[in-house]
This record gives sequence, C-alpha cells and structure tokens, in this order.
Amino acid sequence: MPVSRTVLIAGAGIGGLTAALALARHGFRVVVFEASDRLEEIGAGIQLSPNAARILIALGIAERLKPHLVIPDELIVRMARTGELLARASLGATAQEHYGAPYWVILRADLQTALCDAAAASSLIELRLGTRVDDFAAIDDEITIAGRGMGATQAGGLLLICADGLWSNLRLRLGHPREPRPARHTAWRALVTTAAAPPELRRPAVNLWLGRNAHLVHYPVKGGALINMVAIARDSWDEPGWNAPAPRGEVLDRFGPNSWHASARALLGVAERWHKWALLDCAPFASWGRGPVTLLGDAAHPMLPYLAQGAAMAIEDAAALGECLARSRHNPAAGLRAYETMRRPRTARVQRASRRNATVYHVGGAEPLLRAVARVALRGDRLIRRYDWLYAY
Repeated sequence: MPVSRTVLIAGAGIGGLTAALALARHGFRVVVFEASDRLEEIGAGIQLSPNAARILIALGIAERLKPHLVIPDELIVRMARTGELLARASLGATAQEHYGAPYWVILRADLQTALCDAAAASSLIELRLGTRVDDFAAIDDEITIAGRGMGATQAGGLLLICADGLWSNLRLRLGHPREPRPARHTAWRALVTTAAAPPELRRPAVNLWLGRNAHLVHYPVKGGALINMVAIARDSWDEPGWNAPAPRGEVLDRFGPNSWHASARALLGVAERWHKWALLDCAPFASWGRGPVTLLGDAAHPMLPYLAQGAAMAIEDAAALGECLARSRHNPAAGLRAYETMRRPRTARVQRASRRNATVYHVGGAEPLLRAVARVALRGDRLIRRYDWLYAY
C-alpha cells in the first residue's frame, strides 16, 4: 500500500475495525495492527443504542449482524430484593420511530467478527495479526512505527490511530502519564441458554436489577438463543484484564438470598462458568494527540459501563474520524485536531453521565432510600427520552 495514503491503526477491537471501515469508505488505505495472534472471542454482551446502530447500518454491517442481534422490546428496572418494578421504557419499534435507528443487543465477539469480515472484504484494508505497535516517530510527512512482530522492518504511513484499548501503551507514549484508576467495582459475566433460564426472564428485554452496592443486567443475545449476564458489585479486586476465571460460588455469595429476589438468583445459579474484570475510571484527558497521531475509543476515554456506551463511543469516534479526515485530505493532521475537538466534549459528557449512574445503581443505605433515589433518577416513562442527547446523535 502506498505510504502517502495509508492510515495505520493500532488495535483490532471494535473501535479500530470500525475506524478502518469508516476510513476505507472515504478512500483511505488502512493497515490495522493487532497484538493477538487471533481475534479472541471474549467479552460480555454489549448494547448498541441508536447512536451506534445507525453508524453500523451506514457502514453496511447490518446484514452481517442480523443473525446474532436481538431487538429488545423494553428496558425493565426492578428492585433486587423484592423484584418490585421501578421503571420500564419501550425500546423496539419505539426507539426505531423516535431515533430513526434501532436499539440492538449483541455479543461483543459477534460484532467484532462481523467488523473483521467486512474489513477482510475490503481491498483498502489490511489486517496484520500478531503485531503490536510499541513506538512511533513522526518524520517529515510520514509516521513510522515499530513493535513486536514487525521484525527488523518498520511500517510507515500517513497517520497513526491508537485504538489499543483501556491499557493503551501508546497513550503513555503520547505523554499521558495518568492511568485509569480502579473504581472499586468488579464485574462478573456469564452466558446461559435461554431455555435454561427462569421462564419469566426469557423475553426480549434489557433487565436491570438494582441492589445495595450491586446491580445485575441481563438480556438475550445470539438471536435469542443465549442470555448474557453481567453482575457488578462494590469490590476491591483490581487485577488487569478482561477474562479472569471466577468461581461460581463467589458470584452466588455476593448476590445472596437475603438481598436478591429468587428469580434473579435462579438465573445467576444456572451459569457454571463465570469470568470477571475490575472496573476502571478516568477523568477526561485534556488532549488526545499531536501531529499525525491520535487516540480512539477506550484509549481516548476510559469509561464506566453504567450507561452502556463504551462500544458506542468508539463507533462514534470512528465515524467522526472518517468524516474529519475526508474534509482535510490536504492537511490530515488538522483533520485529527478537528476530530478531537468534535469528540472530546461529547465523550467527557458520557463519562460523567456514566459515573452518575454508578451512584444511582449502587446507592447504599436502607432499601427505602434506594427505592426513592432510583425512582427520582429513572423517572418512569421519561427514562429513555432523557437520553435524547445521546441516542439521537
């Protein structure tokens, strides 16, 4: 690929692959470097709200996703101990009509596979596995990179997009010494067959149970064949990584019968295999890049999961990057600065909103206080409309 038109991307996660597709759509040649020798099928399910779904549709990914998607009818919020209904909000056709795009839920691995297949089908995108970008240097109008798996050679290109995730080493190379800090919450995830779940929890809905210092989210994936569960509780475990095995008893002990409704416990009890990861938080960075280098996705804005927007923000980043570079073909570094200027305020707002939701989801104290705080924050039928600023993007 000619260096003069080639954009280098470090990381083949959701952000990196979506950026590759968005850039190729505007005629850029792209090389994506991924440290793993193969793309692992790990990670929990994810919610793709309309702001993300409309971008994937525009990139032509919808048909590849269709067999794996579920379109939930509604969001249901309940008290953890009693099962009392706190709020519900229509999704499905209501979201499609109001926002002009659907609300989807899917396994992260299925989304990543669809993005990877679409990238492989493009003559403008090259994916190099087993190659980690460790360093870069800007010389004249070219960016050169070096790292593991490249041998004695260095790759050159027009720009470098650092989409190497939450624990980004390239973020440090750009001069950001501040690392995400432990949020003192741990997330446990598991998949179970829908047929094995309690009958009352099988319907296509996003379910949120709020308890004292803990909450549970579950929804169907794999076209409705499986149910994805993520249970989050206040915790001091802080080891890095996404895929640490967790004993089944550890989860059941944290979500015990004195604090959790029998239906929620029954669903948790079906899962035999659990994995866990420590949640991290980070204040917005003042800048994302310099010269021909910038950050994207989790590398740019580490985000708590309490607004279900981590993947969506990376997808938005990718679309904005493609648009800004297309408008600045003769000055690509200026295109990167325009992208950063566009994206930093919005991602910072989402970070703050996610942090506020963490307070609501994990409020301590007596149950009446939890119920009162949740009802004021969720506001019944206004639950979804209060996020028009987010979903209508």
